[in-house]
Amino acid sequence: MKKLKTLLVSFENPIAYSELPAFRAGIIEKAGRNHVIFHNHLDSKRYVYRYPRIQYKIINQQPAIVCVDEGVDEIHHFFQNRSWDFNLYDRPYSVKIERLNINQFNMQVWETRFTYNLIRWNALNQENYKKFKELGTETERINLLDSILTGNIISFAKGIDWTLEKEVKVSISKINRQRWLPLKGQKVLSFDIEFTTNVFLPNYIGLGKNVSLGFGIVRQKKYRKANEQQ
Repeated sequence: MKKLKTLLVSFENPIAYSELPAFRAGIIEKAGRNHVIFHNHLDSKRYVYRYPRIQYKIINQQPAIVCVDEGVDEIHHFFQNRSWDFNLYDRPYSVKIERLNINQFNMQVWETRFTYNLIRWNALNQENYKKFKELGTETERINLLDSILTGNIISFAKGIDWTLEKEVKVSISKINRQRWLPLKGQKVLSFDIEFTTNVFLPNYIGLGKNVSLGFGIVRQKKYRKANEQQ
């Protein structure tokens, strides 16, 4: 059974969604660019292709950092600074922690299903976007998204070195919202959805593309605390 450590760090002062890249950059500079786990870039051309251990989010209009596995230990490179404050583009930002929430989970595939919300899910690459646009019915589009989300969950499991012991079952029950969001100077189509799966997923971890940049935030609708170990 895979045990997964997570740490949620949320901050008091709200920021705009458009400021999240600057927030991320500020954290990286304070932690030190030599600590690759904060940004996953070996240099300007080479990238570490793995599930991000440190993810930057907007949760309830407030910036947050989600640390996974060794990211929980590495976040101290940021906290050891005497001053945490930095600039968000052209304005000063005062870094004040609102809460720290550390957990360890037993990762399992269950017989029953959990219900989740998935916010700002960046699901489609260029090929899948073309397929999505060509499909004629909502049912066909949801079936495509079901298969993509199943793959995202399997990729997450592989990314944290978790061998899935049972078949992953996923069903999207509702698309609450579709919107185009900025990403690295372009716009990407994102989805806010509700889905069920037999896989336990910790709150606030990321699924899909660009999870280190605030996309694909998971939130369980009915949180099963029996699976949480303090």
